[in-house]
Amino acid sequence: MNTKRLARNYPVPQTKDECDGMIRQVGELRRETARIQADMNDQLAAIKEEYELRAEPLKLKEEELFSGIETWCEANRGVLTGGGKVKFAQFRNGEVKWRVRPPKVTVRAADAVIEAFKSLGLGRFVRVKEEINKEAILAETAAVRTVKGITIGSEGEDFAVEPFEQELAKA
Repeated sequence: MNTKRLARNYPVPQTKDECDGMIRQVGELRRETARIQADMNDQLAAIKEEYELRAEPLKLKEEELFSGIETWCEANRGVLTGGGKVKFAQFRNGEVKWRVRPPKVTVRAADAVIEAFKSLGLGRFVRVKEEINKEAILAETAAVRTVKGITIGSEGEDFAVEPFEQELAKA
């Protein structure tokens, strides 16, 4: 199996001035790409608006039909569901369904609720989550170096090219 690849051919600056010129070109290319992306987004926004406007009357009509169907089905639910034996009704063109949403818990002012649970002896409703504090480990690497399962390493090094950019002054 041959795993050799051809090397990519790209320009390599030979001097500091050439490198500076290439950084300027990178900046120009990024700005041009941003302009192209902005043009694309402008066109996409216009297309999206056009289709949303075309779809709006259809959505409104669908909502009206849905509300009418729901009103009629609620009024006739007993007959449609066989006195509540089932939670759906079949029609020639489709079906309607009644689905019970599962219960959910909403908590406002969680700290106050936790304190109330604890003071009322309802601590079983308070979850204590233990997890590794990686920030503390990075602050004291020497203390945990011998702990099995802990590895402290670097993600390596990234190279970045950042052409200077200027913001337009606000009027």
